[in-house]
Amino acid sequence: MKSLHCIVTGKVQGVYYRSWAFDQAQSLGLSGWARNLDDGKIEILAQGDEAQAEEFKKRLRQGPSLSRVEDVQADWIDYEKTYSSFEIRG
Repeated sequence: MKSLHCIVTGKVQGVYYRSWAFDQAQSLGLSGWARNLDDGKIEILAQGDEAQAEEFKKRLRQGPSLSRVEDVQADWIDYEKTYSSFEIRG
């Protein structure tokens, strides 16, 4: 499944970024997941309509009001699993 894989850096943990990303993904009809990484970054995998995923990528650069996004590295990858919903992982 063609998927958008993102690594978000900055002040993104402890500021409800994953919950905000969940809301954004749902509003755009995307599935996948978001999780914290040990180095303070957030990893996101989004699947769905390519135009909607590109909009999602733009929104990730904004983030919720408490966050401070420094960078979003985003690449299209082939992912072996297809998700039916968006989930927040630990």
